[in-house]
Amino acid sequence: MLPCLKPGDVLLVEGSSRLSTVIKYLTQSSWSHAALFVGRETAQSVGGKSSDCFVEVDLAEGVRLVGIDEFEGMPMRICRPVGLTPRDIELLIRFVCQRLGHRYDLRNIFDLARYLMPLPPVPARWRRRMLTLGSGDPTRAICSTLITQAFQSVHYPILPIEEHADSQGAFLQPTTGKQPLLRRRHYSLFTPRDFDLSPYFQIVKPMLVEGFDPYQLCWNWYEPSLLVPDA
Repeated sequence: MLPCLKPGDVLLVEGSSRLSTVIKYLTQSSWSHAALFVGRETAQSVGGKSSDCFVEVDLAEGVRLVGIDEFEGMPMRICRPVGLTPRDIELLIRFVCQRLGHRYDLRNIFDLARYLMPLPPVPARWRRRMLTLGSGDPTRAICSTLITQAFQSVHYPILPIEEHADSQGAFLQPTTGKQPLLRRRHYSLFTPRDFDLSPYFQIVKPMLVEGFDPYQLCWNWYEPSLLVPDA
């Protein structure tokens, strides 16, 4: 997998911890964790080990550097931003590296639960305004919000809100056909699955990138006879 990764790629992971199970349940998605690929050279330049190449947020250790072996045996997906300049990729990576050592924001998990599963039911358009999201402490983060903040810092869209306005700036209904204005969602409302759902990220499949030849596959054509149970 590593040869096909590029700095700025988002790695989605299907974890199996208790917290991962909670996140998967709340978001109704198999992706419970996200990490940003920064590359080995960058990781070592900020104090990482030779095997480190990702920045992630850990419940116990906070924002930290890890290697691909940290996710061994877990289902993964690579989401790649498209069209960013090398300068913006550099700023993106610098953003997350400057936050190494920051802590995990458990309050944001509770706020996400309130947003995703409101009780009593609250219309979606009102939920964000009702919540005081996260701890308010800039040294706290969770995996998806940290990466979201990094992309928003270079004005790259994930799942923006479309608003429409006329030449005087008055908002119009989307059916008018006017050019939409994009408004950011609050970074604390993002979850790992949003990078998968975003139309602005390309899904990279390592097996296809490295060259897939269906004619080189070895098939087992032996089909054992079906056993019919006794009546």
